[in-house]
Amino acid sequence: MERLSGHRREAHVGDENGHAPAARRTPVRMDADQARAAHHELVAALAGRPLVAVERFSTALRTGYTGPDAIEALRPALSIGCYGAWEPAMPGVVVAAEDRTRLRSIAERHGWLPRTRHDAARHLVQLDRPPVVFTWYATHRLRELAGPGAVVTAIDGDVRATIEAKHLFDDLLRAAGVPAVARVPCVHTERLPSLPELRRAVRTERVVVQAGYAGEGRGTVIVSDEEDMARAARLLGPYRVAAYVSGWPATIAVLSVPDRDGGVRVYADRPSHSSTGIAELGIDPTRSAGNDWSRPWPAPAAALLIECAERIAVWAWRRFGIAGLFCLDAILTPAERVYLSAIKWRHQESTEMSAVNQQSLGLPPFVLAHLSVMLGGQVRWLGDPQEHNQLSLLRATQSGGPFYVKVRLRREDGPVRVSAVHGPGIYRLDPADRLMWVRHGAHPGDAYPERGEFLLANLPGPDVVCHPGADIATYEGIAEGEAHPFDGPHSAALSTERVLAAIRDLFLPYDPPRA
Repeated sequence: MERLSGHRREAHVGDENGHAPAARRTPVRMDADQARAAHHELVAALAGRPLVAVERFSTALRTGYTGPDAIEALRPALSIGCYGAWEPAMPGVVVAAEDRTRLRSIAERHGWLPRTRHDAARHLVQLDRPPVVFTWYATHRLRELAGPGAVVTAIDGDVRATIEAKHLFDDLLRAAGVPAVARVPCVHTERLPSLPELRRAVRTERVVVQAGYAGEGRGTVIVSDEEDMARAARLLGPYRVAAYVSGWPATIAVLSVPDRDGGVRVYADRPSHSSTGIAELGIDPTRSAGNDWSRPWPAPAAALLIECAERIAVWAWRRFGIAGLFCLDAILTPAERVYLSAIKWRHQESTEMSAVNQQSLGLPPFVLAHLSVMLGGQVRWLGDPQEHNQLSLLRATQSGGPFYVKVRLRREDGPVRVSAVHGPGIYRLDPADRLMWVRHGAHPGDAYPERGEFLLANLPGPDVVCHPGADIATYEGIAEGEAHPFDGPHSAALSTERVLAAIRDLFLPYDPPRA
């Protein structure tokens, strides 16, 4: 295939001067035999078909094909996305919307697939075989783009709509046998009554009104007053109205694999704590700012969450015949109770980073098994699921682990461009809290946490103009000991504040040339 915008993968080792990095401790390491077995099973499932990734980040799957014991079969032959890639995370060929528009904005983030359509189609027809397409979820537009004979490794759209429908969530939990202690008090209604009636129905002053699907991200309104109620009324019903529960948002990645007896084996990852936004630091307060697997969980709450995940996975297999990766969202309260809040049956950003947990346990990332399952292949390299889940539970109660923080421009910021010369890679802060480039990297395990190193991923190029609300970077690392990136669901730790301030200092105001 031809070179596209300079984005064919090239080998690169060493620092900016070409020197190899010094020998160092590797924080994550996979078992060589299991990695080899997982690689062979994925290759067999692909059966010579090229792997094509279609996700917002064109470096999707990089935590599997970069870093310690990288599995090269996960590196896409072609990646179609919104943002560009970088070495050493470069797929074979990249088609990125920002390479054409030289822009990052909210509109670009939501409309990148149509902008890449023609370039992507040109490269897809050059493939020697119909591809295997890796993506969050299948759509008619994506299947049409992939072409005849392509396999889209994602849940059927109608099944996903049923599983992720907010107004059906509590019926699903009951059908799956999820214990009542993990379900939030709620009511369902075709039309919204008055706020006082809703408060009486769920017995809290603040209520949560939901409609639509979990994946849309715009179907939830927390109602405290009549102004909030007016916004909730603009949602299209039917509605789920739930009691407001304060606490840490949380998520857990879950993998189900068909067994030889007609059932599924269920593997749960360590659950994370999520932050929902830190507006004053440049993070969009309306969406998740990131996930942290380094903060310990109370054992009873983590055990209940894993049990709920197992029950839902078994129910989904029996009801719809679906397996593979999914995420279960929850709230962990200050009283250490856990309540389920949503199901997202797909690979997503949190599952991408949770792969580092699996690697830390010596396992290849769950996504290898996910792809094999979606392609009808066998998964033999995973061990006993109960032993795995007990180990996940043990790790959940301990400190230390990976994290990521998504950084977006504040809505009040004007257009900016990055001044960084090196782009994504391993950085640290100097004594004046300025970012210092250390070396190339694309995996959190490439950094020395004990030296204050971390990964800055997804930085734009110097000629890309970023508008308010745009993604400008992802701050990633592995926290050790009692260090954690967030102090609370809405507050960053001092170390995170320093890094985010330094990231913002990389960007300079952009004044468009006058006509």
